[in-house]
Amino acid sequence: MAGTAKFSSKIGIIAATIGSAIGLGNVWRFPAETQANGGAAFLVIYVACVLILGVPVMVAEFTIGRRGNSDAIGSIRNITGKKKPYWLIGVLAVIVPYIILCYYMVVSGWTFSYLVHSIDGALYTPDAGQTAVDFGAKMHKYVLSDYSPLIMTFIVIALNYGVLMFGVRKGIERLSNFAMPVLFVILFVFCIYVMTLPGAGSGVKYFLDPDFSKVRPSTFINALSQAFFSLSLGMGILVTYAAYYPKETKLARTASTVSVLDMFVAIMMGLIIFPAIGAFGDFDNSEMAGSALIFVTLPEIFNQMPNPGLWSTLFFILLNIATLTSTVSIAEVAVAAVQQRFKIGRKVSTLIVIAPLLVFSSVCSLSLGRWSSFTIFGMTIFDFFDYVATNILLPIVALLMCVYIAWIAPRNILHDEITNNGTLRSRFYRIVIFIIRYIAPFLIALIFIGNFIK
Repeated sequence: MAGTAKFSSKIGIIAATIGSAIGLGNVWRFPAETQANGGAAFLVIYVACVLILGVPVMVAEFTIGRRGNSDAIGSIRNITGKKKPYWLIGVLAVIVPYIILCYYMVVSGWTFSYLVHSIDGALYTPDAGQTAVDFGAKMHKYVLSDYSPLIMTFIVIALNYGVLMFGVRKGIERLSNFAMPVLFVILFVFCIYVMTLPGAGSGVKYFLDPDFSKVRPSTFINALSQAFFSLSLGMGILVTYAAYYPKETKLARTASTVSVLDMFVAIMMGLIIFPAIGAFGDFDNSEMAGSALIFVTLPEIFNQMPNPGLWSTLFFILLNIATLTSTVSIAEVAVAAVQQRFKIGRKVSTLIVIAPLLVFSSVCSLSLGRWSSFTIFGMTIFDFFDYVATNILLPIVALLMCVYIAWIAPRNILHDEITNNGTLRSRFYRIVIFIIRYIAPFLIALIFIGNFIK
C-alpha cells in the first residue's frame, strides 16, 4: 500500500522528489519571467522566494505525509481523525493535480512528438521552411490536427501506466534514479557547448545582468508564483511522496536539497536558452514564453547549429524526462488515494486513474482543434482547466495546507517530524512554524490575488 511502501535509498528520495518538481515550469515559464522582470534582479528575488516560501511550505507538506503515512486524504485523517472534516483538504489535493494531469498529458504528447521528429529528421526538412514563421506554422498545424496529438498523448499515458503499475520502488524510484542523472548530464553538455558559441556572451549578459529598472511590485508576485509552481507546492505530490520517506529521513535537509537543485535546473536552462538566442537569435523578436519558446524559437535556433537533429534530440530527451517524471508524480497522488481508500491492488488502482485520461486528455487536445469553438468563459476546455487549476485551486490547497499544519494539527507534529522525534537538534522549527503561520499564508494570498490582476 502507498502508506507502507518506502523509497529504498537517500538518492532515491532526492531523485524522485526533484523529479516531481522539475517540469515544464523550469523551461516553459522561467526564461520569460526572467526576461520580463530584470534578469539577475529577478533571479535574486526568486531565490529569496524559494527560501522564504518554498522550503518551509515544502517541509509542512512533508510533515503531513510522513506523519500521516498514507495518501493525501488518509494522512490528514490519520492526524486529526475521521470525524473532523479536515480530510476534505486532502480530497482537494487529489482532485487538483488530476485536473492538471488531463491537459499536461497533451503537452507531454507534444514534446514526445518533437522528440520523434527530431530523431527522424522530419522537424528540419528543408522543404517545410526553417524560419520562426515556418516553425510556428508547423506547431499551429500540429496542435490543430485531430489524430497526431492524440496518438502521442496516448503513448505518453501508456508510459505513465508502465511506470506507475510497478509501484514506489520498482516504478517511481527506478525511473527517477535513471532519469535524473541523464537529465543533469544533458544539461551540462548543452550548457558547455552553448557557451562556446560565438555571441553566447551577449546571452549570458542578457540573462545575468541585473536591470533593477524593470523591478516592480508585480516582479515580487511573479517570483513568488514561479517559486510556488516550480516546487510543486499545493499539488498533493509532496504529501504523497513524503509518506514513502523512511523515518530517519531529514525533512529540512531534503526540502533544502530539492529546492536548491530545482533552482539550479532553472538557472542552467537560462544559461542554455539565453546564450543560444544570443548566438543565433534576436532577443527583441524571439518568443521567450510557453509553447512558442519550446516549439518555435528553440527549433529555429537548433537549425542554425551544426547537427541540428542531434541538439534538438538531446533537448527533447531532456524535456521528455522532465515531463515524464512530473506526470508520474502528479498521477501518483490519485493512484495512492485510490489504492488506500478502496484497499485494492497497485495495478488496478493505476488502471482506474490512468484509463479515464484517454477520454479527458483527448477532450483537452481536441478543444484546441476541432472543438475550439466550444468555450467556457471565453476559454477552450484546455485553457479553462489550466486557468482554474493553477490560478485558483492550487493556491487555495497550499493555503489550506499551511493553515492546517500551523493551526489545526497537534502542535508537536511539526517539531517531531523536523527533529525526527527529538533525535536531531534543529533551530529550523521555529523559523518554519513562524513562516507557515504568518508569512506563507500572506504570500500565497498575494499569488492568488496577483493571478486575477494579470
